Amino acid sequence: METYIKNLLIAESTYVDFKVSLEKAKPKSWLKTVVAFANGIGGSILFGVDDDRNIVGLEDIHGDAEKISNLIKTKIDPILMFELKPVTIEEKQILALNIPSGKMTPYYYVNEGTRTAFVRIGNESVIAPSYIIHELTLKGQRLSFDALSTNEKFSDASFTLFKSIFFKVSGKRIEGRKDYLSFGMIDKNDHLTYAGLLLSDECTLLQSRIFCTRWTGTSKGKRSVDAIDDKEYNGNIIMLLKEATSFVKNNSKKAWKIEGLKRIEFIDYPEDAVREAIVNALVHRDYNIIGSEIHIDIYDDRLEIVSPGGMYDGKNIQEVDIDKVASIRRNPIVADIFNRLDYMERRGSGLKRIRESFKDENLVEFYSNQSSFYVVMKKQTANEIEDMQDERLNERIKSEYERIMSGLNNNEKLIVDFLIENQRIANKQAIEITGLSSAQVRRVFVSLQHKGIIEAHGKGRGRYYILVKE
Repeated sequence: METYIKNLLIAESTYVDFKVSLEKAKPKSWLKTVVAFANGIGGSILFGVDDDRNIVGLEDIHGDAEKISNLIKTKIDPILMFELKPVTIEEKQILALNIPSGKMTPYYYVNEGTRTAFVRIGNESVIAPSYIIHELTLKGQRLSFDALSTNEKFSDASFTLFKSIFFKVSGKRIEGRKDYLSFGMIDKNDHLTYAGLLLSDECTLLQSRIFCTRWTGTSKGKRSVDAIDDKEYNGNIIMLLKEATSFVKNNSKKAWKIEGLKRIEFIDYPEDAVREAIVNALVHRDYNIIGSEIHIDIYDDRLEIVSPGGMYDGKNIQEVDIDKVASIRRNPIVADIFNRLDYMERRGSGLKRIRESFKDENLVEFYSNQSSFYVVMKKQTANEIEDMQDERLNERIKSEYERIMSGLNNNEKLIVDFLIENQRIANKQAIEITGLSSAQVRRVFVSLQHKGIIEAHGKGRGRYYILVKE
């Protein structure tokens, strides 16, 4: 037990809290943490340990244990399971209160007629927003959002796109009501479930949408000023997948080169990884959050896909081994249908496949919090494309070498020769290879610029020149 407590003393503060003493007059200070742990993935509170994780000890451990048990039973609803153990460490007595993840969520702190649900964010226990309470309610009832019924009638809906994709993949035709019922897309009263609504041609769910933006630079600005391209898509999630993947493809660079008899292609972001990430966002996002949407932001150096809702089990993905992520689905009906449409697998291996699509797995990162899930892909073609551009430039220059050189003087030829081998040249380097003064070198650069052979980049001491690539 002592080893277990020592492990808690070095554990992440998200899953453990410390109380130097039992606050009997204001029990809410620790009872809200009990509620937050029960509404999440569980956790522990150590009484008799200060915030710096020093063992202080309790004076009346048996009285404190009885008080903790009574307060949990009378101040938290519904009744939850917990484990309370006295432990002696360094000749001091402390209490370890262990709270497992609750089965009957949401749990509330009850006081003077008020009921408040809490969740854990980082090392704090905060009041749960309404959309999280809704999701916790569904969890407690063993339900999912996509299984809930809507007011939309099956007879008023059409599924042209869904039926077309399903036939293309399976070779089978959707026969009628019984098939939609077996898929979980309608209920027994012939109303669409949310899964059915999300897959219908006329999907009217406001939060079924994706905002796509290609920004200039490496940070966000104003769309009207700093966006090269931006689109907003809403409706059927199959259509959202197609439009979003096309947007990324249209705003990504692609290059290729021939090695032997093979054509080697390079693209900013692997198409399989992009598709998998967008599928994951559509399938696993939290549709309870009214007015929310998936965001796809493309910058000069990276692609970010942000979906509403964190990990369904309450964990942070950055604290989990990607190879061991449990296959727990927030929207199991949508996940099953996307599997039938051959858009995804059911074994929870999506994140692993995204990572393995990159030549360098360090180019993709995942992280999450209580409200969002992030996939960040760093551009993998920056060096390859630049190298190929330089290679093609050099080939073009070399093939036109005689024509170019015939119109240059000796100093200009020295600079062009240097650029063919080194790609760029600065004032200091030009002085060294020509033996000219700084003023004379500047005149050579001006002459080469006027002839359309080089172009300048940078300012002041950072200025350098490269061969014109067009």
